[in-house]
Amino acid sequence: MAVLQIDIHKQGAPSHAGALSSVLAQELVLMGAITAQNAQAAEDVANARALRLADVMTYRFGVSQYSVATALAATYRTRLIDPVSEAPDKSLIERLNARKCIRFGLMPWRKMGGETIILSARPDEFGRHAPMLRDLFGPVRMALTTQDQLNRAIARLFTAELVTDAETKTPLDESCRNWNPVRAFWTGTALIVAVIMTSWFAPLAALTILMGWAVITLILTTGLKATAAFLGMRTKDQKHAQVSPARLPVITMLVPLYNEKAIAEHLLARLSALRYPRELLDVCLVLEADDETTRETLGRTTLPHGVRPVIVPKGGVKTKPRALNYALDFARGSIIGVWDAEDAPAPDQLHSVAQAFANCPQDVVCLQGKLDYYNASANWLTRCFTIEYASWFRVILPGLERLGLAVPLGGTTLFFKRDALDRLGGWDAHNVTEDADLGIRLARHGYRTALIDTVTEEEANGRSWPWVKQRSRWLKGYAITYCVHMRDPLKLWRDLGAWGFFGVQLLFLGTLSQFVLAPLLWTFWLPLLGIAHPLESVLPNWAFWGLAILFVTSEIVGWLTAFVALRKARKSWLFKWAFTLTCYFPLGAMAAYKGIYELIVKPFYWDKTAHGVLLPQSWRESAIQQPQPPAHPTSTG
Repeated sequence: MAVLQIDIHKQGAPSHAGALSSVLAQELVLMGAITAQNAQAAEDVANARALRLADVMTYRFGVSQYSVATALAATYRTRLIDPVSEAPDKSLIERLNARKCIRFGLMPWRKMGGETIILSARPDEFGRHAPMLRDLFGPVRMALTTQDQLNRAIARLFTAELVTDAETKTPLDESCRNWNPVRAFWTGTALIVAVIMTSWFAPLAALTILMGWAVITLILTTGLKATAAFLGMRTKDQKHAQVSPARLPVITMLVPLYNEKAIAEHLLARLSALRYPRELLDVCLVLEADDETTRETLGRTTLPHGVRPVIVPKGGVKTKPRALNYALDFARGSIIGVWDAEDAPAPDQLHSVAQAFANCPQDVVCLQGKLDYYNASANWLTRCFTIEYASWFRVILPGLERLGLAVPLGGTTLFFKRDALDRLGGWDAHNVTEDADLGIRLARHGYRTALIDTVTEEEANGRSWPWVKQRSRWLKGYAITYCVHMRDPLKLWRDLGAWGFFGVQLLFLGTLSQFVLAPLLWTFWLPLLGIAHPLESVLPNWAFWGLAILFVTSEIVGWLTAFVALRKARKSWLFKWAFTLTCYFPLGAMAAYKGIYELIVKPFYWDKTAHGVLLPQSWRESAIQQPQPPAHPTSTG
């Protein structure tokens, strides 16, 4: 068996790296883990992309981590140790830090013979960390393990610490985890009682004040929408310069799953259709520990290379951002992306992401893709949902970006620079609209979000009550996000400037006001039905005409926005349904009242949306019919 004599403390020189790669390839061929032809192809890919040969063997050619580690152990003449079955000394790990162990692929195992045995999943990088390890532990000696074994051991030994970190990763002053439900209950009750008492003793004054606020916010939101739509219409999708294949980054995609029996099996087919090089793709299926449904579904499926489950232990809350925070520690990419379970991303989406990041200014640390729906024709509700999303992602958001306002993110098709996300404290684990909150936090820390020309298709919610539940969660999160960032209005003003501060007020307070007070605006339709309006005795005739013009203008702006957005989405056939959105948005008022109720009694409750309910087999298959890559491609492109 070939053995390479190398001083592990002097790793990193190209000649050593090349010799090591060659010997590793020989060992794996001798073991029968890979053919000589594929071994040579793996070496070519590793050299072209400046990657570890071990990673290329595992993620592109399907060689198990155990086989690679066995070959490396023979190469380095050292032991291969499984820290799951041979438990490490926990106190040694605490000195290094569990998260650093995962990130660096290192684990202080035990003290033996005056030395500390350090398990390494990446022995070729051991020399880089040796000075730090010697400072912490004195004399050290390397042994080998696999990254999966290291991760499982850390997850088992430090469950409580990792869970706590996932729930408290965001700084306290930027999080809603100290939201006081009791105080919220009494504050909400006091406000409701005040409105009722004012309406009882001074009904006309109460109605005038509320109606006036509703009209003001309608004027402002319509103006913002019209401006954003005008700028969005003029915004062309950016064409970025192509990134050399050798420069493509490793991308980790986090895919949270929960009770996804109807969708999980189709998700894997969509992931297999991605054209991004397998050695650079790390897909983490993020599962809750008590989610037997999804785990059983995935248990019947062979996961493709580069797709792995990350099991999130039970904790104080059960939310998507908490799961994302937990999985973030186990990600290996420099770019972190998020997809939802029902997503069908474009096969070339990750290439677009790599190109955009390579060409963007340094302060752009987040990319937001466009969301669309593959079941738009299912029923009236899905058609309206598709129109709404098209308007938001293809016209309004590009306009907000052009206006220099903070961009509230969508919950999927998001991509972050890993280092910036770490500095920011990840997602707020207690916020049920962690995406919108993160968009504001990015802006407050001086970062920017850019929109990219890539589309992910989702399943539109096509049933009324599930739609209300989903929207109530979003609006509840909007309210929580607004309250968190308005704890210190002066600081928010300093962070965002006057214009950005105004944008937050309009996007969050304005949106919430419109949904909550919408029924008051609808009362102005009463005169058309022959019913006198309560404010007729107060408002002059010209005011009623002015309000009528405002309502018509608002509708026209909405229709024009939908028209432009649907043309960009190549779904102009839906435009005739835009005239029925007047009947669609009352559901939003119901969702707002449900969200306010939950804001008081259960602010962190995550009302899960069911997927796959309205999808016939033909729709499911059309969403996943993408060109399949070869099982073991040999090109470096």
